[in-house]
Amino acid sequence: MENISHPVDLTSAEIANLWTQYMNDSISICILTHSIEHAKDQDIKDVLQFALKLAKSHIEKIKEFFHESQYPIPKGFTVEEDINISAPPLFTDAFMMNYMHVMTLLGLTGYAGAVATSCREDQIDYFITCNKETMELHKRIINVMLNKGLYSKPSRVNPPSEIDFVENQQYLAGWFGKKRPLSVIEISGMHFNMKKDISKIVLELGFAQVSQTKEIQKYFERGKKICQKHFTAFNNTLTNEELSTPKSWISEVTNSTVSPYSEKLMLYHIVTLVSAAIGYYGAGLSVSQRRDIAADYTKFIAEVCLYVEDGAELLIKNGWLEQPPLAEDRQSLAGKQGDGSSAS
Repeated sequence: MENISHPVDLTSAEIANLWTQYMNDSISICILTHSIEHAKDQDIKDVLQFALKLAKSHIEKIKEFFHESQYPIPKGFTVEEDINISAPPLFTDAFMMNYMHVMTLLGLTGYAGAVATSCREDQIDYFITCNKETMELHKRIINVMLNKGLYSKPSRVNPPSEIDFVENQQYLAGWFGKKRPLSVIEISGMHFNMKKDISKIVLELGFAQVSQTKEIQKYFERGKKICQKHFTAFNNTLTNEELSTPKSWISEVTNSTVSPYSEKLMLYHIVTLVSAAIGYYGAGLSVSQRRDIAADYTKFIAEVCLYVEDGAELLIKNGWLEQPPLAEDRQSLAGKQGDGSSAS
């Protein structure tokens, strides 16, 4: 197949991929910069520094793509405006590794989606590279967590003696009668959703502790309660099946009341993380064939949607919700033409 020689504009999907990555990596740079400054464990510090190097390289590359396509560079978040480098750490080194593990899981999913929705060769190559880099980061994080006893493995399940097929609709039951054991697919979905939930719980606990705005503080406290309820429901399901559950990091928040991060960064970060949870709950729902588990996921998605909407309204109220590039408003353009206000 011959290489395309004429210039190809970025598609809306490619712009969306780059814009979203820019916003997320600008947050990562802020959080990592502060964490590295205060990290005590050298092994953990090395991983954080590697992650920071990747995030900075991504920001520079995205700027190049946007300059070439004459798109404005997003404002995002900056070290100068959005962190207080001298503030004491809000979270322990141990939690920061768990946080990085969860962020890396989100990154791997996002980069795979970016490859799948890109058609320009340079975009496909770029996000394949991002995926490979993030896989390396993931490997380093897991190695450090395993060596330090910080990693919660999903439950071990004994191998069956033979393959089996579903013989009746009792397989789908969950509300009444005898419930079948959880499938490995259902266990995996709940385990990793619990890991993401506990990370949000700890972040919301810490952010509420240092927030200087009462309304935003209450929002974080409400989010913490929602995530705790979801975590507890998953935990009860796994425990009742005599399966292991992920570690809780709730005690890994320090006693500092000085915020390392701006109110804007904390609020935006929580809203985007909880927004992502909708997709991950949806993925868990799609592979859960026991009715009680599917019902839990459906209820959780509805609760999270309302919470995210309220968070977006708070961001708008404070002038903090940066707008992604929009398509042309054709109706408005047509109106200008009718008014005779277009250039002759």
